[in-house]
This record gives sequence, structure tokens and C-alpha cells, in this order.
Amino acid sequence: MRALFLLAFLLSLTSCYESTRNCKDYKTGTFRFDYAVDGVSKSANFKRTERYSINFYDGKTDSSEVKWINDCEFVLYKINPKSIAEKDPIHMKILTTTDSSYTFEYAKASFNEGEPQRKEKGIAIKID
Repeated sequence: MRALFLLAFLLSLTSCYESTRNCKDYKTGTFRFDYAVDGVSKSANFKRTERYSINFYDGKTDSSEVKWINDCEFVLYKINPKSIAEKDPIHMKILTTTDSSYTFEYAKASFNEGEPQRKEKGIAIKID
């Protein structure tokens, strides 16, 4: 009986917790995103407007159209895909926000039957 009471108490504490999401603060702006390729740390910048996201990385520029689903979720569509894989839209979801950054999750928005759905996480830091 005591264990059941303790479990109910712990569940009530965790059900009250909600992570902060002020997604409107991050719909537009200039951001930095740190990532790794083959164990090498890299950094990229991107500028997002209500309608477009322009990525700057490794001396290249890449643009996508942004379609907002709600204040915290959007889908990116490459404007000039260079391969079949780049034609796949990317679903982005803002999970949490701080006063200067947001944590997000992203995955292909469409996938073939039987293909595993792979989700990745990252942090974007607002620089302007």
C-alpha cells in the first residue's frame, strides 16, 4: 500500500512539469547550429524568415521553403534539391526554448514503407 501511495505521489509531481516553449520568439531570426560530421565538430548559420530558411555551411548556401504547421512545428522543402534524397521534406519540432536558444527534433516528413523513422535532436542559438 505504501509503495502504491509513493508511486501516485511521484506521478503527480512529474505530471505537473511542463517544459518551456516560447516558439514564436524563434520563428524568424539568424541562428547558429553546431554539429559533427565523422567526429569533426562544425558550425553553421541559418537565417529564417516566415517563409524561407537560408543555410550557410562549409562555404555553401542552401535554401528551403518553410511551411508552418503551428507555432512550434514546421516543414522544410528544399528549393533546389540536388538529389532524390534532398527532395524529401524535413519535419522540424521545437521541443524547448530558453532566452537565447531552442532545442529541436527533426526527421524526414515522408518515408517509404518499411524504412525506419530516424529522429535527430539539436540546439539552435539565436545570434540576431
